[in-house]
This record gives sequence, C-alpha cells and structure tokens, in this order.
Amino acid sequence: MVATPNLMTGLVNGLLSVKPLANYAKQKARKMMIDRAAVIGVSWQGMVDDLRSQDLEAKRAKVENPQLDYPEYYIRPFHAYSDGNLGWDAATEVEVAAYAVHSRVWGDTNAKGDALLRQSYHDLVQAKVQTPQDILDLGCSVGMSTLALAEIYPEAKITGLDLSPYFLAIADCNISKSLKNINLIHSAAEATGLPDQSFDLVSIFLVCHELPQTATLEILAEAKRLLRPQGHLAIMDMNPNSEIYAKMPPYILTLLKSTEPYLDQYFSLDLEQAIAKSGFKNIVITANSPRHRTVIAEVA
Repeated sequence: MVATPNLMTGLVNGLLSVKPLANYAKQKARKMMIDRAAVIGVSWQGMVDDLRSQDLEAKRAKVENPQLDYPEYYIRPFHAYSDGNLGWDAATEVEVAAYAVHSRVWGDTNAKGDALLRQSYHDLVQAKVQTPQDILDLGCSVGMSTLALAEIYPEAKITGLDLSPYFLAIADCNISKSLKNINLIHSAAEATGLPDQSFDLVSIFLVCHELPQTATLEILAEAKRLLRPQGHLAIMDMNPNSEIYAKMPPYILTLLKSTEPYLDQYFSLDLEQAIAKSGFKNIVITANSPRHRTVIAEVA
C-alpha cells in the first residue's frame, strides 16, 4: 500500500520537493497522456480546439458565483497546470485526459477504458439505489459524471456542483449538446449552501484523491446533511489497496504524484471509518476496477 511510509515514498517526495525536478515530472506526465490519447485514436488538440471555438467566457459568466471564496487547498497547481483547476487549459483538457488516463485501467490500452470504468461504478450504484428523485454530483468537473448519472436515472432531477467556474462552463457546453435538464452550481462541496435533506443520492466521482483529508471529512459531513433519510452516498476513486499502486515503479509513481499534491493524504485516510463517523451505515466497499473502488453507504 503506497500510503505506508517507506523508502520509495520518501525518495519520491524528496525528488518532488526540488522544483525543477517537479516541473520536469509534471511535463513528462502530461506528454505521456497526450501520447496515449494519440494511441487510442483521440485527437487531444482537436478536442481542445473544438471547445476553444465556443464562447467560453460567456458560459463562465453564466455559471460563476463571483462572491465565492476559494479554500486555500484549491488555489495551487494541479495536474501540471500552474493555475490548477482555475483556468481554460485544465478545463478544456479534462475530457481528453480522462480518455487517456483511463485507457490503461483494464490492462491493455483500450479506447473504451473510461466508459468501462464509469459503467463499473454505475452498475454498483444502480444495484443499491433504484429510483432516486434528486441527485447531487459533488465535484462534477466538466459534467462527464453528471451526464452519466442523467443517463442511468432519466427521471431524476440532477444537480452538478463544482468549485471551478471554468470546468462548469465546459459542463454547460456539454449539457447543452445533450439536451439534458441539469442544474449547475458554482460552490464548494464542503459548504454547498443547499437545503438540508434535499437529495436521495450524493455521488462523488474521482474527487477525494484531489483533496486534503480535512476537506474530505467536511464534504462527508455536508453529504450527510444534504441526504434525506435512507439516502445514499456513493464514492468512486482510486483504491489505495490495489497491488498496482503497491508495485508501481518509482519513476511512474513520481510522475503520478507530481500532478496529485494530496495523494499521500488520500491514501492514508481510512475512508470507511471516516464515512461511518460522519453518520452513515451499511457501508459497502467494492473493487470496481483493478485500480479503483466504489464505496456506497446509507444515511444512519
């Protein structure tokens, strides 16, 4: 388990503490994703250019809450972007990056890797949660996870919430094309401002590994507040217990951690215990891919 302090983890963290080496690792990680996109037949630049051709600033103005104060943990570099999630470079590359990163989840490089990963999550969620009326997608990013929820629960009212107005602008573009009726909110997942007990399902897809532990705990408490009695929390994220991470070569681990500043905190968090302490019961954890796990819990 990568979370356990050991010589390799210390070595990697030491390398990343040297700024030129950290910057080099970030750029190598980025190039690896772009090259992999080409292998699976996805045009990285083509997808970005298509999004850039739209009036993104108008979309941002439509969704942005100018009064929002960003938490300190969010205002820092993420995923090789110096402005983190608060810029157009990150926002326009989220979807193509997901296709590239997830193409190797199941072993051999596969253009359908991202779709298979999402389907593995939704199959588990649908087995537990049949007919939710109101669904909240916390950390919805550019709307990929939100649109997927709208597909599997077509009768539900869907809300997507994210801290980045740039991501939400892209989400608005994607949702407009789909003709789905989805509400987008620019807010923090740990302090949404939404009413108590207003949702039947809160979904958190690939968010927790990008958070410090304090933020994750606050988000779990907020999810508990937002859920109705018998409501469900569903989380899909990296699986710290996966042998893939335990056996990951130092070079690859360095590239991964160079783009994920809170990875050590995520891997060392006892998520099941944290969910239980937040007021949930019937917690079920399932490995839904060789690298990922799904956690589903019910309001206690």
